[in-house]
Amino acid sequence: MLDFKALLFDLDGTLLDTAPDFISALNRQLADQHREPLPNHQIRSAVTNGSAGIIQTAYNLAPEDPQFEILRQQFLDYYLANIADQTALFNGMDALLSGCTQREIPWGIVTNKPWKYTQALLDQLNLAQQPATTICPDHVARPKPDPQALLLACSELKIKPTDCVYVGDHRRDIEAGRSAGMITIAAKWGYIEESENIVDWHADWVASSPEDLNRILFG
Repeated sequence: MLDFKALLFDLDGTLLDTAPDFISALNRQLADQHREPLPNHQIRSAVTNGSAGIIQTAYNLAPEDPQFEILRQQFLDYYLANIADQTALFNGMDALLSGCTQREIPWGIVTNKPWKYTQALLDQLNLAQQPATTICPDHVARPKPDPQALLLACSELKIKPTDCVYVGDHRRDIEAGRSAGMITIAAKWGYIEESENIVDWHADWVASSPEDLNRILFG
């Protein structure tokens, strides 16, 4: 059982399983261009790098390519149209959030997903447990792996970073949390690329599932 006063999550691949709607959006885009769909697992692992990573995976284009931004914006339009069709909390996460509420431990979100999409997603999901703070790249000058967004979340919660836990499924999440002075937990259930070794992130803990995270946090 950890000693902490607030719990912060990355969004995609940590708190929410958003990959199904990313998969639907990309494969709709590809179908409209008379291209073959990509395997689900290939798109899931690309989600961790945002829309840019998905476009790179799907079209094998560098960001400097003149078509890159056009395709990325088109993909985001598809995604926004079905942003919460299949997205849901990971299994076991609802019980964990309820446990935070019962213990009067505030929880929040610190994500590199832009506010436009984060707000639309949370509004449509209408979660039973609501975050006490939600910080997106729009709210800071430097997104993760810089700790600025995490420090802003602590400021909003009026809690010291050393009293916070940050949970994420990417190396940049753990780097940001460590730089902020937080307890860090790597979410092994997330969208982790095959080339990544989660042990190399040097998180304080590695959780294999939300149920395992619940055990680490609350015993």
